[in-house]
Amino acid sequence: MISYLQIENLTKSFGDRILFENISLGIGEGDHIGLIAKNGAGKTTLLNILAGKEDYDSGNITCRNGLRIGYLEQSPSYPPELSVIEACFQSENETVRLIAEYEKAVQANDLLRLQELLDRMEHAKAWDYEQRAKQILSQLKINNFDQPVKELSGGQLKRLALANVLITEPDLLILDEPTNHLDIDMTEWLEDFLRRSHMTLLMVTHDRYFLDRVCNQIVEIDNHTLYSYKGNYSYYLEKREERIENQNAEIDRARNLLRTELDWIRRQPQARGTKAKYRIDAFYELQEKARREKSAGQVRLEVKSSYIGSKIFEAKGISKRFGDLKIIEDFNYTFARYEKMGIVGNNGTGKSTFIKMLIGEVKPDSGRFDIGETVKFGYYSQEGLQFNEQMKVIDAVRNIAEEISLGDGRKLSASQFLQHFLFTPETQHNYIYKLSGGERRRLYLCTVLISNPNFLVLDEPTNDLDIVTLNILEEYLSRFKGCVIVVSHDRYFMDKVVDHLLVFKGNGQLKDFPGNYTDYREWREAQEQKARQEQSEKNRKENKKNPAEKQKPAENVRRRLSFKERKEMEEIETEIAQLEEEKKTIESQLCSGTLDVETLTDLSKRLPIITETLDEKTMRWLELSEIEG
Repeated sequence: MISYLQIENLTKSFGDRILFENISLGIGEGDHIGLIAKNGAGKTTLLNILAGKEDYDSGNITCRNGLRIGYLEQSPSYPPELSVIEACFQSENETVRLIAEYEKAVQANDLLRLQELLDRMEHAKAWDYEQRAKQILSQLKINNFDQPVKELSGGQLKRLALANVLITEPDLLILDEPTNHLDIDMTEWLEDFLRRSHMTLLMVTHDRYFLDRVCNQIVEIDNHTLYSYKGNYSYYLEKREERIENQNAEIDRARNLLRTELDWIRRQPQARGTKAKYRIDAFYELQEKARREKSAGQVRLEVKSSYIGSKIFEAKGISKRFGDLKIIEDFNYTFARYEKMGIVGNNGTGKSTFIKMLIGEVKPDSGRFDIGETVKFGYYSQEGLQFNEQMKVIDAVRNIAEEISLGDGRKLSASQFLQHFLFTPETQHNYIYKLSGGERRRLYLCTVLISNPNFLVLDEPTNDLDIVTLNILEEYLSRFKGCVIVVSHDRYFMDKVVDHLLVFKGNGQLKDFPGNYTDYREWREAQEQKARQEQSEKNRKENKKNPAEKQKPAENVRRRLSFKERKEMEEIETEIAQLEEEKKTIESQLCSGTLDVETLTDLSKRLPIITETLDEKTMRWLELSEIEG
């Protein structure tokens, strides 16, 4: 296996906070690596370092000569005034930089530099860059290439950034949360694309189905150390559990031995001089090992929710549209006590609008929601909570509640509650501006849950949360004595949390499905297969009824080319031959090294036009040849 990138003894810290220390990792051709860690442990920092966007304290990073790296950032941004296609030429990828270098050399009349760049442009397929950009954008369901970036939704912006890294077909593709803001259909498309791809991958994602189906290696940063597992996410879970059990057993043994040693060192003050010095040194090493925190298994947090009556809410004749876009029409529904509903559907079908109408942030055009008197909403929105940056983590939670009831007279302080969601006592006294994006989302989640709601409305709660936090949240929701509505593109999360789905199909169509997402997907695939079989059977019966038509398909189904079409086909054949000859001639001239700058520039502009015209002519010739066939 060819080595692409080697990390040796890499260390990174911010002030006195160590993210990772002396970690090593090799990335080889064909590896599909998933990177897992708690929020704030340095996942994005490590990706930024490998992409050359951030420095590190010590260690070595060695790349294969000429390695092309593509990097999808977690929160991509583009100048708002650009169009979609212009944004593809504003990216910091190698091909775009190469095109910019070429333009600069043309303006400077640097013939020597131009000759070198021409070879590189040919190798990188830079002449066809715009055409490839349009093709991949179309696959990602972005078809309006002139649409301003400022009009794109979060999901469309993520797909634009994804297109920008896929266009260049890099050797090593680095992805930071690629599924955030993508709807389920788009996530499954990307999953299938990467699974079949020969590109080498290093990705951070909380989508556990994605990790399981795409990755062949999982690496985890835990307690400043990197652990590697040669297998998918299921294999990682199994081996990580073994590692934690071994570590905890070692800590237990160290603590038992420490008690014995402590007794000895107290009883033998005279032995501290000479012959027992080695034992004293060993005692201090043992003490350090025994002080390590045992790794947590599954955290269970049983919180008492406020009392909720039998009446939750009724939707009566709800309708909503934005211009020609129909969100919901004459919707009626009675929500049951302790119901856990998942809402799924493609972006733009109205999922977030629906829950904003439920909690009163958006008014329906007609109809109303009749909410029960005992209902106390806890709303977690995609936009998140705006915190005072200069406030400490613990104070942000105490401003909402000093303590939370567990029932039976038991209570948790704000600090204890934060610890359940992986905020250590030290982190609780950090200022909010020091938190990572994932830590902020985790803090926001705590502020929602600590207010003792009995009806949780969660809009994309899994974005930016690490897998450990997701496990805690899933366990919390499974034990939650109240109602839950959750909008999420995380299939794994939905499977574990909800008992039925409300599916937004678009154009105001909704379907209530009894089951989780995997149940729904299997049902949908079965329905599609059934429809195909029925259509096939229908076609077979029609052919059986009309055998004469079946025997003469050419006469009855296919038509002949008209005189005008035949003439067009002959002309296209001549034009294709001429264009191919012209393309060959230009390519030869561009590589000759004898052209002046003006001619070089003209021919460079002409070449992509010829390529595009050839594609159009060939497509039209194929259409006509199918008619003739």
